[in-house]
Amino acid sequence: MSLDYTSLLLAVGFSAACLSLTLFGMWLTARSERFLLTWATSLVFVVGDIFVYDAYIDMPGRLLGIGALALLLIGFSAMLGAAYQFRTGGSPLPRALLGCVSLVVALPPMALGYDGLGFMFENLFAALLLLATAFEYWRGRDEAPALTIGITALYSATATSFALCAMVLAWDGKLILGHAPSNWAEELSLIVVIASMTGIGALSLALNQGRLARYHRRDALTDPLTGLLNRRALFDMHGNVPVGAFTAVVVFDLDNFKAINDEFGHAAGDEVLKVFAGELAGSLRQTDVAARMGGEEFALVLKRTLPETVEETAERIRTAFATRLIETETGSLNCTVSAGFAFGSKEGLSFDKVLSAADKALYDAKRGGRNRVTASPFRRAG
Repeated sequence: MSLDYTSLLLAVGFSAACLSLTLFGMWLTARSERFLLTWATSLVFVVGDIFVYDAYIDMPGRLLGIGALALLLIGFSAMLGAAYQFRTGGSPLPRALLGCVSLVVALPPMALGYDGLGFMFENLFAALLLLATAFEYWRGRDEAPALTIGITALYSATATSFALCAMVLAWDGKLILGHAPSNWAEELSLIVVIASMTGIGALSLALNQGRLARYHRRDALTDPLTGLLNRRALFDMHGNVPVGAFTAVVVFDLDNFKAINDEFGHAAGDEVLKVFAGELAGSLRQTDVAARMGGEEFALVLKRTLPETVEETAERIRTAFATRLIETETGSLNCTVSAGFAFGSKEGLSFDKVLSAADKALYDAKRGGRNRVTASPFRRAG
């Protein structure tokens, strides 16, 4: 039994339309994921191509042929831009405009009446654009390997089906058809597109939901003002792990911070907090962790270190911050910071206990005149 080509074509059109609406709805609930809007828009062009092409099947003509070809290649170019936007967060326009260069090659033959050559170029460039889209997902596979590799495979399969259509047309060698291409490759391509679109839609929705969940967790564990981890994140990472003899906790507290807020305003205070957070972040090794504990208090967790190294690190941060001239909307100011640090033990102390010891050392630094670093009795690794 021969396949009903028109029914398959319309099935692709309705599937693409439904996927486009789904993506647009998802974008409305997650406006930061702009690639969803770009992708939904690309599918609008593809849907337009399908219905224009369906009209071309019934009434072949140059204008309908040009319209179908242009809509498909613009749609696939926008799809490439969406994939790049998904991977990098950058603008989709450069990739999309690069893809649209294919129109310069594919449109003239169709406009001049060489529809066979025009359809050949259309299928060839569609395959290349889909392969480029697959490659973008392949490059971003570290985010969610199983899902992105699955999407890569489906885009590649779709690209292969378009390449087969181009090869069959090239094999026939007819530059002028006078009607829509009709061969086994065209029917196979529609079946592959239907199957791939369903799979790509499902995998992409799962991929995006996973990404949103990771974003929400990151937001829950990040201090919005400084970009450092927050207290909850620090305890999630270290709260249930015994602190060993070569791990230190350093607690910092900005000196006279309330006076800064009172004299210069809370916006200036926020700027001071951000500047100090930058000093902390700039001093981190890969194994170190910095967090804002709340208010003007910060903490560092340093692993595989010694008391002398910790004291040097804390002093370097203290000195660098004290010499900074911080520019605010209400004027320039200097601020200092006090710090206390404590180590774990061979047997392993609870994180709470080491943090409390570092806090006590910090209070000693405050009582001793501020703008200094003080060690806890737990400072000795051993």
